[in-house]
Amino acid sequence: MYLSVRQSEIVEIAKTKGRVLVDDLAAHFSITPQTIRMDLNSLCSARVLVRFHGGALYPDGHENVEYESRRQIAAAEKMAIGAATANLIPDNASLFINIGTTTEAVGQCLTNHSGLLVVTNNINVANNLRLYPEIEVAIAGGVVRRSDGGIVGEAAVDFINQFRVDFAVIGVSAIDKDGALLDFDFREVKVAQAIIANARHVILVADSTKYARRAPVKIGQLSQVDTFVTDRIADSAIRKICVDGDVEVIETGA
Repeated sequence: MYLSVRQSEIVEIAKTKGRVLVDDLAAHFSITPQTIRMDLNSLCSARVLVRFHGGALYPDGHENVEYESRRQIAAAEKMAIGAATANLIPDNASLFINIGTTTEAVGQCLTNHSGLLVVTNNINVANNLRLYPEIEVAIAGGVVRRSDGGIVGEAAVDFINQFRVDFAVIGVSAIDKDGALLDFDFREVKVAQAIIANARHVILVADSTKYARRAPVKIGQLSQVDTFVTDRIADSAIRKICVDGDVEVIETGA
């Protein structure tokens, strides 16, 4: 779904406040309630928001938002993170890229590189990068998740463990206040942990919406990564964890 400027702002307001009301939005944008209802209906049909009578809710953090909807959330921030991360990767390097819409943005920004070996359990990344002759792609085997094209399970872990690469680019579903990196699927967590263990330099990519989300399965700690690329860090506790753990922080929105 393509989001108009107004629809993107509606999503940002809902993200901040937790919900939006038709009458409030109509007054904010100086347009009719009918037009706002059409915007909300479109956003809710795409599962970006959840409709209720008189307004809409931003999806609860415990829900693993539908993948196509997640592509639209903080899309500009993800592309900026992708570009900044791609700048950290030199030509002729080897790297892991795991599952996630932000890691996919990194993959999209690597297409001008040469001599790369990209090892991934993300079908979307592999399908995009396979078109570029200067990039060799190795894809894990295992169970393919229908929701997002992620490859998970023990076979994927065994495949990852065959490599020792220069960089790992990992995304997460949530970052807790104590620096815990979290995901929804324990099978993906096993793959992510193998990726972290088999890379010389670990780059975490996550936009600031991940601080407000919750997920039940722990991948590891923020202090385990070498570089954290995000749009912004508003929480002083998270920033302190990065300082104490000697984690390099790159804020694309700063």
